[in-house]
Amino acid sequence: MHSQELGDSGVEVSEVGFGAWVVGTDWWGDRSEEDALEMVEYAIDQGVTYVDTGDVYGHGRSEELLGRILPDVREDVTIATKVGYDFYNNPQAGHGELPKEMDAEYLRDAVEQSLERLEIDTIDVLQLHNANVDEITPDVLELLDELKEEGKIRARGLALGPSIGWLAEGDLAIEEEFDSLQLVWNVLEQEVGNHFLETIDRTGSSTSLIPRVPHSSGILNEQVRPDTELGEGDHRGFRPDEWYETGWEKLENLRFLEQGGERTMGQASIAWLLSHDPVASVTPTFRTKADIDEWAAASEVPKLSDEEMARVEELYANDFDIDRDDGMDSLRSSVDGEDISSAGLDKLAAD
Repeated sequence: MHSQELGDSGVEVSEVGFGAWVVGTDWWGDRSEEDALEMVEYAIDQGVTYVDTGDVYGHGRSEELLGRILPDVREDVTIATKVGYDFYNNPQAGHGELPKEMDAEYLRDAVEQSLERLEIDTIDVLQLHNANVDEITPDVLELLDELKEEGKIRARGLALGPSIGWLAEGDLAIEEEFDSLQLVWNVLEQEVGNHFLETIDRTGSSTSLIPRVPHSSGILNEQVRPDTELGEGDHRGFRPDEWYETGWEKLENLRFLEQGGERTMGQASIAWLLSHDPVASVTPTFRTKADIDEWAAASEVPKLSDEEMARVEELYANDFDIDRDDGMDSLRSSVDGEDISSAGLDKLAAD
């Protein structure tokens, strides 16, 4: 497993990370707490030493469970968490978005409670969770600097969510040289990542990108087919049927990435992301140990050649030669899509 630095922070992350929202929640299928922790421990053994969670996952439960194992592996693990959703005063209603609270005083208290649940003294990467651009105020930026000076965090990041905006938010994080920017990005959903590659190139920022949903909710790792019945409560069920139907057709046009058996499609999807220089780590959603075995190895498979990258770019530009709606063209952003449409973009990825 290769590792990379986040920005200029000195924080090292494994190129394949563990997205721990499956720990303490049932949004990607139900599992026992013991099974979830066993998966985390197994992933760490396979070199997946970047673990990304959030305080709102299971309303603190994900952090609490990770806190059971972190003391024993602390020197080997880079732990990231997120703050900004006020689950303390608001019950969860299905998969709906909870009210956010980005006041500096609230965020400081949230960090203290995350440290307690995780049973650690320092959070390696603290991310603002789905903050709108007008919520990333000078007071919030000052707080992040203070927490770093106090040794409570080592790096600052922003985790973008699909339903509240991404363009202005991510640009601000890059311009402010946040150490990391987490985003939805994969071969089938490229608008977001492509835009931020341009922003990084334009500004010369050191911000690292951390893509999530690299398999586009199960299509690119071939675990979700058009006829797959997703379990009740499975978060992937939010996508329309058309998404999975067209996605499977697009997948067939990407078979060349398997390179004669050198990569699986699941590995190729991660390797494509890692072939972009600003990408430091990719956080797939592991469901089984077999997933871990396969995807952790994506750090070792051949990066894509220039020819392969160009072919993917051409396919995406032509919508993979599929002339029908995939059901995902609605604009959603913190400013009603105006920032996206004014930038000449016409699609927003979702997780």
